[in-house]
Amino acid sequence: MPVPPFPRRSAGRSRVLTTAVAALVAGAGVLVAATPASAQVVPAPASATLVSANPSNLTPHARDGETRAFAQVGDLVVVGGSFTQLRQTATSAWVTQNYLFAYDRTTGAISSTFRPVLDGAVNTLVAGPNGTVIVGGAFKTVNGVARKNLVALNPSTGAIVDSWVGRSDGGAVRDLELNGNWLYVAGAFNWLNGTAHAGLARVNATTGAIDPAFNVNMSVGRNTTSPYVWSIDVTPDGSTMVVGGNFMYLNDLPRNQIALVDLSGTPTVLDWSTQKYVPPCAAPTTFIHYVQDVKFGPDGSYFIVGSNGGGGWPAAYCDALVRFETAARGDSQLATWVDFTGNDTITSVEVADGMIYLGGHFRWLNNPNASDAAGPGAIDRLGIAAVTPATGLPVNWNPRRSASTLPAGTSSWGSAVPVLWRGTDGIYFGQNSDAMGNEYHGRLGMFPLAGGRTVAPKNPTTAEAGHLYLETADGELSKAPFDGAAVAAPTVQSQPNYAGAGATWGLGDRIYWAHTVAGTPTGSRIDISLFNGTTVGAPWEASGYNDWYNPAALTGAFYLNGRLYYTRSGGTGLYYRYFEVDGNYLGATEFTAPTSGVAWSSVRGMAWVAGKIVYGSTDGKLRSVPFDPTAAPVVDGATATIVAEPTAELTWSNPALFFTAQ
Repeated sequence: MPVPPFPRRSAGRSRVLTTAVAALVAGAGVLVAATPASAQVVPAPASATLVSANPSNLTPHARDGETRAFAQVGDLVVVGGSFTQLRQTATSAWVTQNYLFAYDRTTGAISSTFRPVLDGAVNTLVAGPNGTVIVGGAFKTVNGVARKNLVALNPSTGAIVDSWVGRSDGGAVRDLELNGNWLYVAGAFNWLNGTAHAGLARVNATTGAIDPAFNVNMSVGRNTTSPYVWSIDVTPDGSTMVVGGNFMYLNDLPRNQIALVDLSGTPTVLDWSTQKYVPPCAAPTTFIHYVQDVKFGPDGSYFIVGSNGGGGWPAAYCDALVRFETAARGDSQLATWVDFTGNDTITSVEVADGMIYLGGHFRWLNNPNASDAAGPGAIDRLGIAAVTPATGLPVNWNPRRSASTLPAGTSSWGSAVPVLWRGTDGIYFGQNSDAMGNEYHGRLGMFPLAGGRTVAPKNPTTAEAGHLYLETADGELSKAPFDGAAVAAPTVQSQPNYAGAGATWGLGDRIYWAHTVAGTPTGSRIDISLFNGTTVGAPWEASGYNDWYNPAALTGAFYLNGRLYYTRSGGTGLYYRYFEVDGNYLGATEFTAPTSGVAWSSVRGMAWVAGKIVYGSTDGKLRSVPFDPTAAPVVDGATATIVAEPTAELTWSNPALFFTAQ
């Protein structure tokens, strides 16, 4: 398949070449998966700001092609892509304007003065120094003047800034990244400013002059195609660059499609590589490259990758969103977490305000167990989603790339969202179709910060002392004071709302608990009740996805930092799944935490208390053991101590055990 002039970040619907379906554990209703991708890094959930799911009504519309890039200069939003026509509203007449235009973000009015004439598509934009906008793409002329693939323009007039000397002599520019006064340029070129540079270069953002100190070059394209760099990003402190494309080598070092570059001194390719973007992903003739977009987190400590790739998962990171840690070194790097779509492409990623946004032609997230269908655990997200950096699971935000009605001649669904971009007032999106958030948004739009909300994390109390609660009869709890070392005499509470309870965990002012419910698909579900230490409130269902999971199989559970740790019937390990509190979504993949010296099959009830797991057992005893989720093993049973022996009042052998500060 020849390399096109960077038309979009997706090769269309992911073709199904293989199917990877995890087996169901007999009688347990849980999904088997490999051991965790990284046992050493456990990101903690943090507060985040989520944009509104209702797109702005001010943005104009484009026609044909797609929107690929945004930049903002003052109140002017500059838009680039492969579109050919514009209109102000859904009923306005179309006006021919190819590849590049601008509009006022406060009114939506299309600029009548910024009307540059280009003979090829725009792939990337940057708001440059001195009020300029820098444009990269697949064009040869601008305003009738020869300017190959890279140019600086005056955003008020559309005129070329003649003093800016940057140009790509031999190939398209795919991505630009501004950091300080350095402008990083990526694409399919072999020359920049008359100097040999293969796919990557760095120029002075003010002048466009090449930086001779930057000498990092790609080589050898996959499947005998010409090599190119597709997407780049730089940490906010300017120290590290992540590079994605179809290259096999960077500075003659083997780097299959993705690499890290040290920018802190003389630019050098770092000792970091992964083999997760290779077959068994689909054959290279189907997808020339799998890495579609890369983006660092706000402090540069991690980066996110979105991909295509068709079949081959979960052995490879095909059709997946993943998180890597920037400080990791060595070959064969594994992701901190992986969110598989189930064979659909992710074409763009943005990290902003503590949230990760992704776009593409996917239909589900949390879907590792089916191909081109919703498998057990799949969460409906049609082409647009927001997930947390801690877990990779979606939050409760679901605009969908769809609309109930559209104007004639428009498209309800397309293969790509080539760009997601954080402007001053929200998250901008570019797509190759016209529907978003149940409204018409021709090829572009914006989800505003206004009308959004704060996503607040939850975790267990950090108090060292409080109360242990144990179900001693159906609808009855015994409340025992606990100082972290010993249990005092209990009092008994009647809790009629807590009937049919199983494994339970406390989070702030509420408890989550396995609830046996007749008539449900699995016979049980995860419920939530408000709890103030005295009364268990009326329960409500934790999510709409309990039809695939049977929490009644849990023999003990606690939540910490985005993970639900548990033991289960028929199991011999300490397991965990990711669990997203803002939507109450349960991860579709089960992981086994590395432990030693604990008979987990005998555990009955667990709680996390100030860095320790407090757990009951079939022998009726209550034990405590230190727990460090970043260590290997996370639990050493040799350090366990007995907290309480069974008594006539309390026999610690019931899964319905939890701890709160109340």
